Amino acid sequence: MTSPARKLNLNVGINTTGYLPAAWKYRTGTRQEITDPGYYRRLTELAHKGLFDAVFLSDHPALMTDPKGRPFHTIDPLMLSTGLAAQVPDIGFVATMTSTYNSPYNFARRTQSADIVAGGRMIINIVSSFNPSVSANFGAAPLPPRSERYAKALEFLDVAKKLWASWDWAREGEVPEDRFWDASSAAPIDHDGPYFTVKGPLNVPRGPQGHPVLAQAGASEGGIDLAARHGEIIYCNILSRPAGRAFGRKVRDRAVSFGRDPSGIRIVPGLVVILGESREEALRKHELFSGTGSEDGLIARFVRENGIDPDGFDPDAVLDAERFIPDPNRQQAVGMGLGLADLLTHETLTARQAVRRSEGHHRLLLGTPEEVADAIIDLWADGTVDGYTLQPPRAPDDIADFVAKVVPILQDRGVYRTRYEEATVRDRYGLPYPA
Repeated sequence: MTSPARKLNLNVGINTTGYLPAAWKYRTGTRQEITDPGYYRRLTELAHKGLFDAVFLSDHPALMTDPKGRPFHTIDPLMLSTGLAAQVPDIGFVATMTSTYNSPYNFARRTQSADIVAGGRMIINIVSSFNPSVSANFGAAPLPPRSERYAKALEFLDVAKKLWASWDWAREGEVPEDRFWDASSAAPIDHDGPYFTVKGPLNVPRGPQGHPVLAQAGASEGGIDLAARHGEIIYCNILSRPAGRAFGRKVRDRAVSFGRDPSGIRIVPGLVVILGESREEALRKHELFSGTGSEDGLIARFVRENGIDPDGFDPDAVLDAERFIPDPNRQQAVGMGLGLADLLTHETLTARQAVRRSEGHHRLLLGTPEEVADAIIDLWADGTVDGYTLQPPRAPDDIADFVAKVVPILQDRGVYRTRYEEATVRDRYGLPYPA
């Protein structure tokens, strides 16, 4: 038997108005849509038309009240995904959940239930919350330090995996006629650790995927440990081939050190695409959707966001990578901030060039559909990445453009599916089933 040809994996973000905060002014639709389940159904149907592996819902259980911004996280992702799965076939769902402010039993029960309802189409993106605004919604205790959050997340998923496997309804033996079930198919997990004490078993049996596929986003040392030990789909910030290869090697080597087979890891970084009939048109769209208005505006934002003294700054001088390494102890997510430093470590760039390589911390592709398709295939073809999570600047507009203009090119090149075949997202990603 021959192995099926490797295919490009693509997810697409469908949070509220799209990925870029300032792009909502140029989208099709109303402000009220962001809390309308029908709107998310239309986005999911659009993604289904484009044969995406899954729609991606990030989450932040706190309302950001910046009057110049817009709400980016509204309906609970797991609830929304479960509702959408009942309405739209085939496509998978990436629901983001926090390990810091959840109990393992409730988490395991809700996610396994959702995966059973969805028929094996759930991916759970586990995150360690980093914003004090979130911690303030779950009690008076301050946000735990990063090291504690990741240590807790490691144990959290250890417990969840034990619970997901604790009742194997399908493995029941002969059941006497006077009994409904063989209770020995379920067993307590009796977990007693530094952070959690859980007896079990779970009152939801193993699902169609064994358990939902686990996604993880984080490139700090704690994030790498979590990805290497538990992550199956790694959502990250990769801006170049050398940086991508270095990141993938680091995650997989760390997985081996934990005694894990690294072949069960897929690297699926974020990607922002802005299409134009020409590259010049795409450049102007970038300036518009970013809210900066011009290339000079992009450079001014770069200077401001990176704490650079604007007096005497030369946008055409080569940037020093070390200047952009984020503080590992900072409050914000460290992993996303590492992307620029990693890019500059491997490439000689000026600020004028760098502002066209990344947007919203993700790889930025600007140009015609053919140019974008070429760039997508480029890092996938040699295995630097296994696919991408498309983050459209505007929803639904940029999802529709990608589906209409880029997907057919990827299909013509033979790298992307022409129909859904596998029933579960685990099979779609070629991931092993848990024992």
